[in-house]
Amino acid sequence: MIELIPAIDIIGGCCVRLSKGDYDAKKVYDAHPEDVARRFEDMGATRLHVVDLDGAKASHIVNLEVLDRITSATRLVVDFGGGIKQESDLQAAFDHGAAMVTVGSLAATQPELLLQWAGKFGADRFIVGADAQDGRIRIKGWKEDGGMTLEEFVAFYMQHGITRVLCTDISRDGMLAGPNTELYRGIMQKYPACRLIASGGISCTQDILDLESAGIPSVVFGKAFYEGRLDLPALLNRTASC
Repeated sequence: MIELIPAIDIIGGCCVRLSKGDYDAKKVYDAHPEDVARRFEDMGATRLHVVDLDGAKASHIVNLEVLDRITSATRLVVDFGGGIKQESDLQAAFDHGAAMVTVGSLAATQPELLLQWAGKFGADRFIVGADAQDGRIRIKGWKEDGGMTLEEFVAFYMQHGITRVLCTDISRDGMLAGPNTELYRGIMQKYPACRLIASGGISCTQDILDLESAGIPSVVFGKAFYEGRLDLPALLNRTASC
């Protein structure tokens, strides 16, 4: 069964969602992310994807206190990303309860540093963020080309033992337009050992069931849940449909 990973994106300490990564198009859903995390746990979720959007913009972690409140309030297995550019940020995330970290731009621009961290902390504690558009990696808030194709990026990290890949089709992120199932299916066909996490475009329960049917191991979702278009408790029990 597909692993269900709800997402909490944070700006100014609040739970928000963006459209295509546009900070000017944010929508605030809750001023207390730890309460949102508790609700996910009460529904039966065991995982949580937390993104410090302020940190991503500032190139260092900003909302560490929010991470601490979430991990203190729940038993969710939390992966945390946004602003992790140096080892002190990495260590801080782990010290405040993150089980794993998601690293995006740095994974494309400084792969040797990431591999060094993986050797020190363990490859299983890292998820590489593959933000893609038209088959190419995008970095720095999706504004710049990452200098490699999505396939090259995934192949590099698979060869070096980092198999958790969070792949976001940025043209669909936050748009409720449906996921790029063919993109994710293609990755799994080429790299069947990849622990791929599909991200971007989830609009309803059926989208997730379709990804599951396509053999995708995990999915991250946010806006569809917050907008009331996805029945998470039913999904967790595998009885829901759109």
